[in-house]
Amino acid sequence: MLKKLSLAAVAALTLSGGMALAAEGEGHIEDVAFSFEGPFGTFDQNQLQRGLKVYTQVCASCHGMKYVPLRTLGDEGGPNLPDDQVRAYAERYEVFDPALDDYRPAKPTDHFPEGMDPNAPDLSLMAKKRAGFHGPYGTGLSQLFKGMGGPEYITAILTGYTGEDKMEAGTLFYENTAFPGGWIAMAPPLYGEDVEFDDGAPNDVQSEAEDVAAFLMWAAEPKMMARQHAGLVGVLFLTVLTVLLYLTNKRIWAPIKGRKST
Repeated sequence: MLKKLSLAAVAALTLSGGMALAAEGEGHIEDVAFSFEGPFGTFDQNQLQRGLKVYTQVCASCHGMKYVPLRTLGDEGGPNLPDDQVRAYAERYEVFDPALDDYRPAKPTDHFPEGMDPNAPDLSLMAKKRAGFHGPYGTGLSQLFKGMGGPEYITAILTGYTGEDKMEAGTLFYENTAFPGGWIAMAPPLYGEDVEFDDGAPNDVQSEAEDVAAFLMWAAEPKMMARQHAGLVGVLFLTVLTVLLYLTNKRIWAPIKGRKST
């Protein structure tokens, strides 16, 4: 018995030590109160338009979004740009047309182009792929209450630069408090006042980071709001159905259960 308890204690200490090492390797992610969180959340159309502007003027020079159709910029649940603005935005890019064997201006039916830097990751699904909150290992409690934290991870990366850098193996790395390991090869993309917003919204580093993170969340999950609302309606319907079935069951069996045994 003592031997089993000793082995269990050693295993627990080993597991907790491994968890501590894993936690040390992870970056620091702060929770952000995005408008689209929770079952009643919705995307902020103005924020998505600001995020699109940050992506276009800052991020698109290196990162692409090849899985996102340009026409979705006019979707009601997204940036909701007018048709003429969607066409004008699409024409900013050139795509290769096999039928012409040449490049032509993009159309709304085309997708965002790939990034210019082959080493830069595509941002189409970044907000879904990168989890910001892990919580206690094996429980999933943090994901239950905070969500996966993809937008928070993006925001933390963009705002986590300390200003320190180092050269290692011929590559310049920048210290970042959110990136696992603490050093990232991507130079700071935002410095504040990188873009001017038409609605007069603040354009400091934190605000720009949150705006582009919200836009990338929409790009990764354009139907998220519709799915959440459908799920909420389904839960309410099942709740009402359960109550009705319970009352029906009580009414049907009441005469039988009310009989006195003779």
